[in-house]
Amino acid sequence: MDNESKQVFRVSEDGARLDGYIARNSCLSRARVQALIIEGRVSVDGDSAKKSDRLKAGQRIEVRIPSAIPIAFEPEAIPIDVVYEDNFLLVINKAAGLVVHPGPGHASGTLVNALLHHVDDLSGIGGKLRPGIVHRLDRYTSGLMVVAKNDKAHQILSTALERREVKRLYMTASWGHLKESPCEVEEPIGRDPVDRQRMAVVRAGRYAVTRFRVLERWVGAELLEVSLGTGRTHQIRVHLAHIGHPVVGDEVYGVGWQKGMSGAKVSLWAREMHRRVGRQFLHAWRLSFCHPNTGELMKFESGLPEDLRECASWAALGNSEELTSK
Repeated sequence: MDNESKQVFRVSEDGARLDGYIARNSCLSRARVQALIIEGRVSVDGDSAKKSDRLKAGQRIEVRIPSAIPIAFEPEAIPIDVVYEDNFLLVINKAAGLVVHPGPGHASGTLVNALLHHVDDLSGIGGKLRPGIVHRLDRYTSGLMVVAKNDKAHQILSTALERREVKRLYMTASWGHLKESPCEVEEPIGRDPVDRQRMAVVRAGRYAVTRFRVLERWVGAELLEVSLGTGRTHQIRVHLAHIGHPVVGDEVYGVGWQKGMSGAKVSLWAREMHRRVGRQFLHAWRLSFCHPNTGELMKFESGLPEDLRECASWAALGNSEELTSK
């Protein structure tokens, strides 16, 4: 047991749930605490425990935290756009097409491989496949991400993310026009029961809420600002598809987008818009959080990248007259 650290807590009041109590009183995320409980690394008064156990005042909790597992993936000199960096973290502007962490079909050429080259002692606390990664972006989503450079920073940032203290704003283009702005979609998200590679709004899914606000109204689509109330996989794309306004260029959740384009003028405009978008129109453009060491509020902004900016500029011009006259 030499390769682990230990944290001890003395419970001050009755009724708290074990996993929540540890998360609130440590730098560990609730998910991380639950994993440690399942692994048998948490005891209450010397006995094994379950995450749902209710505590009593005076009980002694012991948490054994294993050291980070050495990372097996090779560093690769892949260019990354570093917006900010210090001894605790870095903020990057991820390019579209870059996979965040290794997985099936992507054992190399990922952001993790690039980070291992850029940072000498990258944290492994996020797991062997996700060293330093606090949150992720889909492969074809661009924009801002924060990456932890040591275990302490990773723990604090992960906890802040779980508590919704890390604020993320996105810009996306969606087909059609929302009935109202701002609007909120509050629907549970889980694995699609038919296609397990996809996510979907399902009754047994996890609670999810997304807020949308129209920035620009175009002929057959809109530019939206999006804020997340939760952080589920593919949340923005799933919620927009669910309400009938899928993300422009989304090849997974945007199938059948043409059905909402009535009239020759709008239909022609939409086909040209679709042709101009080379990937899903989704960009993480604002990010804010408290620095894990100083507590200072950090704010970052990244406007639309060139490919999406050019498409948005074309859409804003209202080129339908030009197209229909050809």
